Amino acid sequence: MIDYTIRKFRPETDTEKPFDCGNSDLNGFLLETGSKEPNATLSKKELLAATYIVEDNHTHNILGYFSLLHDKIDRQIADKTIWNKLSREIPNSKRRSSYPALKIGKLAVSQELKSHGLGTQIINFVEWLYLQDQRAGCRFITVDALREAEDFYGKNFFKRLVNPEPEDETVLMFFDLKSLLQ
Repeated sequence: MIDYTIRKFRPETDTEKPFDCGNSDLNGFLLETGSKEPNATLSKKELLAATYIVEDNHTHNILGYFSLLHDKIDRQIADKTIWNKLSREIPNSKRRSSYPALKIGKLAVSQELKSHGLGTQIINFVEWLYLQDQRAGCRFITVDALREAEDFYGKNFFKRLVNPEPEDETVLMFFDLKSLLQ
């Protein structure tokens, strides 16, 4: 079992630590500090996303990270059949053209820990965090899953919100937080 802590990203020290998840874009988001590329440092500075580090309590190595931002599920974007099924879960008096959501903007796990359950533990933490805190309305979690990560999110009970085109690099998926209360 891995002994780790989840804490807020610290640009002054975390960008100096090595991290490799096997994807250069995800590595760059965490490690790059330039003002021209989207990255964790710039996202924090501009209040666009909050990034969290999963840190080994013994070595202080970065085991993984994730970033969170607010989102919404919008009827205009969702596949009509999927939207209708999703809306049936909402009482008639509360049905709207969009619903509040939390977006996992990025989620990466170091190469050494892939297939060891850390990604699922991160998702479970995010779900727990929002169910415990409830500072604002948030019914769903969304993610623009890389196509190669779609199975991972599916195993964690995320469903497609859209049916992607074959050339799409990502697929928009969602998880209904209320399902954890039933």
